[in-house]
Amino acid sequence: MLSIFKTSRLSFYAKTSQISKTLQPKSLFFSLKPQTRPFHSKNAGIVHLLNTQNTNTLPSQSRNSYLNELCLSGSLEQALNYLDSMQKLDICVDQDAFIALVNLCEKKRAHDEGLRLHSIASEKMTPYSVRLGNAFLSMFVRFGDMGRAWYVFGKMFERDLFSWNVLIGGYAKAGIFDKALCLYQKLLWVGGVKPDVYTFPCVLRTCGGVPDLKRGKEVHVHLIRFGFEADVDIVNALITMYVKCGDLGSARLVFDGMRRRDRISWNAMISGYFENEEFTEGLKLFITMREVLMDPDFITLSSVISACELLGDKTLGREIHGYVMKIGFLNDVSVCNFLMKMYSSFGKWEEAEFIFRIMDSKDVVSWNIMISVYDNNSLLEKAVDTYKMMEAVGIRPDEITIASVISACACLGELELGIKLHELAKRTGFISDVIVANTLIDMYSRCKSIDKALEVFHQIPVKDVISWNAIILGLQLNNRCFETLVFFQQMKLNLKPTSVTLFSVLSACATSCARIGALMRGKEIHAHALRTGVVFDGFLPKILLDMYVRCGRMKLAWNQFYSNKRDVSAWTILLTGYAEQGQGVLAVELFNRMVDSKVNPDEVTFISLLCACSRSGMVTEGLEYFNSMQQKYLIIPNLKHYACIVDLLGRAGKLKEAYEFIQKIPMKPDAAIWGALLNACRIHQSVELGELAAEHIFATDRKNVGYYILLFKLYADSGKRDGVAKVSQMMREEGVTVDPGCSWMEVKGEVHAFVGGDNFHPQIKEINAVLEGFYERMNAVGFSNSECGSVDDVEASKDEIFCGHSERLAIAYGLINAAPGMPIWVKKNLHMCQSCHNTIKFISKIVCRDFFVRDTEQSHHFKDGICSCNDEGPNADAMVKKLPSTAKSGTKFFIIMAQKLRYKEDKEMPKQSTSKDGSKCRDVGVLPPLSSNYNPSSSPAASSVPQSSKDEVFGISKSP
Repeated sequence: MLSIFKTSRLSFYAKTSQISKTLQPKSLFFSLKPQTRPFHSKNAGIVHLLNTQNTNTLPSQSRNSYLNELCLSGSLEQALNYLDSMQKLDICVDQDAFIALVNLCEKKRAHDEGLRLHSIASEKMTPYSVRLGNAFLSMFVRFGDMGRAWYVFGKMFERDLFSWNVLIGGYAKAGIFDKALCLYQKLLWVGGVKPDVYTFPCVLRTCGGVPDLKRGKEVHVHLIRFGFEADVDIVNALITMYVKCGDLGSARLVFDGMRRRDRISWNAMISGYFENEEFTEGLKLFITMREVLMDPDFITLSSVISACELLGDKTLGREIHGYVMKIGFLNDVSVCNFLMKMYSSFGKWEEAEFIFRIMDSKDVVSWNIMISVYDNNSLLEKAVDTYKMMEAVGIRPDEITIASVISACACLGELELGIKLHELAKRTGFISDVIVANTLIDMYSRCKSIDKALEVFHQIPVKDVISWNAIILGLQLNNRCFETLVFFQQMKLNLKPTSVTLFSVLSACATSCARIGALMRGKEIHAHALRTGVVFDGFLPKILLDMYVRCGRMKLAWNQFYSNKRDVSAWTILLTGYAEQGQGVLAVELFNRMVDSKVNPDEVTFISLLCACSRSGMVTEGLEYFNSMQQKYLIIPNLKHYACIVDLLGRAGKLKEAYEFIQKIPMKPDAAIWGALLNACRIHQSVELGELAAEHIFATDRKNVGYYILLFKLYADSGKRDGVAKVSQMMREEGVTVDPGCSWMEVKGEVHAFVGGDNFHPQIKEINAVLEGFYERMNAVGFSNSECGSVDDVEASKDEIFCGHSERLAIAYGLINAAPGMPIWVKKNLHMCQSCHNTIKFISKIVCRDFFVRDTEQSHHFKDGICSCNDEGPNADAMVKKLPSTAKSGTKFFIIMAQKLRYKEDKEMPKQSTSKDGSKCRDVGVLPPLSSNYNPSSSPAASSVPQSSKDEVFGISKSP
């Protein structure tokens, strides 16, 4: 090894000219001016003179000596006051006393006072002497104020090696590696100053921090040239540099060539192997260390324990734990912390808890690890209790503590404790930590306090990807769909999301698009995912498929289905789409295709299949599939499946059979099962049985607003005004409120929202005019209020029965603004009342347009006066035939509108098919073929819509 060093030293002189080119120094510029501020409220003057030569009189010497004594005793405030008195008496302050005062400011971390002293020296004593300049350099480096340290360095008329070392070390510690290396290059070219044992460790640490292996090797040559190759501290720093640069071979050569190794040498090499994932070599070297009788310290043991954690080797971890106990290091807090962290990664929270309990002393890291252990193992109550114990013993939490406990509060719904932690973060200043802020956003979002989450988000000075991710997911969780899409657009402008984050954000935005029917926005998100190269695996393809299904675009859903893995969840999502649209025949056919494709259905698949049969009136088929679950597919029905059968029988009018079926369920029926019976009673106006179902529901669930609405509608449709008042009173007593009825529709890529009773929409006058025209025609054919539904104060008042319901506003807006002949798609946040249902059926017959309205229960496809839900409302076709001839002649503007929007369809009218039990169910088309080259435009299910001329409608000019 010595021959290697000698050869390297000789080669250095042979390559001096080549190295000198790479180490050409840069110019130093000094431009920072000091800021002046008072260091004490009593100081009004300035020191008369700072001069090392004017100290001849006895009074001055005595006073300077006393000032020195005050500085040595650590009395900073008294020293500053005494400096005030000296300047008032025009007594000169000598350099020794002033340097002592600067050193005291450094020791006390008195930043403002140090700045004031620097200002005085800058005015009276520039350029600085070596001693004074070094004192200021050391002080500013300790403060981390490298800008002023650089300024002082430039003002020094002479510099010694200490000056260079302090500044190089300061830059290295601050992570400003380029300037540290620049200073080192300058040092090599300055005559009379050579690097020493303090210079090289700083420079080597800088090379490792960049990392810059080439520059590190040059420094290696330099230290050989200056004769420091045998210095243990420098060689240890050299090993660390090679390790940081990933050159383990050179690091091991240096390590093996050392004449004398200390514990730091072994630690540097062992941890270097572990950092570069050479675990076997690191463990071998650890064994060698023990063989040469070099005792490990806490750093050695911490590295070995971390290696066991990264390897996931539980057996080795337990052996190291035993070794730690044997050599008596369980009293070391750091070693115990690493053991707890290791067991946490193994999922052994009991072992981590045991170590925590036997620890004699615990620092804040110990408490943080234990809280995280409980948090990671879903023991959230224990995590909160541990934090309370931490407070009781007087340990001050840090930002990691606060973030961990807030995360536990988010999962537990502990809003009150979360608010207290938020206030604590404000008092301690940890609120500025982005991790704490992100966990607060998540906590408030989960606790349904989304406005507080937005407040925290807007107060974050520098938002990272996780901040945007948290607020977007929070908005989606709280049904703030509009804002979800807006924040996603803002996020794309501010930063480039990572793949993992983009996956989460796209999931939230896709869900929001599905909720409000924002198809164009959903397509944009899908395209953004394709452009940014997001990996389409896992849940993301299913989320996009679900978005297209919930938007009612089954053709686009089939395209997405073909382009990804066709597992049981993909089949189930498609099947759910047909179930929501009431297309039971197609749903059954899709299920049969799924089984033929050797894909076994699961529990969720049967829920969707039974719902499809229920909404299509296919009672016999639904019962057959229910019975085949356990017999053929070995799936034991759960409460959701039983609820589907109750709904199947109830919707078909078989209320007695549904009630008897509930009595035979082998488990206690839940509120959902009785809710299905209550909904059936509402449809068929069976008040007595409905009241019985409501009693069972409210015995277990008194907070679900949906059940109150069902009972309310049952009484309202049956003319039971006393019952209506009773339900309203119950809702007030329980504090149950109903969200305002809101409908969304997308026109030309923009999503428009309509609220029941909205009078502030820019086109509300035109919308109301269109609706009034339809209502006039409906009244002309005897379409009375009793046929349209009874009292409905859930979404609108009795005075707003016709004009206040949000889906009607959306339909009218679509007729005015959407392209002629194009179907109109509407999403609604509440159940559509019978009044609106019948009205939209009538409008669809008048204008010959397809309307798709998706409410909270299902999707409704209105076409030529027929709805896909097969309701029993008035026959729109018969009512249109009753229109008087004057109305058919086109004298009214809504008839003109109907003529202009009318178009001929290429496909046939929907046909009625019959199920096995004789009930009629609607067949709206056929399934596309199961081939990957399927083109929706060529499918029999696709319909072409001719482009009509865009002339005036209602006297309003519309652009194409």
